[in-house]
Amino acid sequence: VQLVESGGGLVQAGGSLRLSCAGSGRTFNNYVVGWFCHAPGKEREFVADISWNGRVTNYADSVKGRFIITRDSAKNTVYLQMNSLKPEDTAVYYCAVERRFPSSLSGMDYWGKGTLVIVSS
Repeated sequence: VQLVESGGGLVQAGGSLRLSCAGSGRTFNNYVVGWFCHAPGKEREFVADISWNGRVTNYADSVKGRFIITRDSAKNTVYLQMNSLKPEDTAVYYCAVERRFPSSLSGMDYWGKGTLVIVSS
């Protein structure tokens, strides 16, 4: 499975971005998809994930009520809608997949190369 993230960029605090994770291969829709972020000087951490059928989602406490994860199986794509962005959301955002739900940082099977999000104050 190959994963390509897009949608990152520079945004002011309070603004919104939508990240996309496009997956290749017919098996992409059988995977749990997670989003993770890696900020400078910090460990990579979990942001959100979504079950293979899109019916169940999990969020980190820091993004609950602000971020929404969805998937479009017809397009082999998972989205992360990021609203009310804060400067502390600045990070490289990665999508990754694994078979188990909920996902875990150490359990992901395939990773994308990431997309940079910068939130200015």
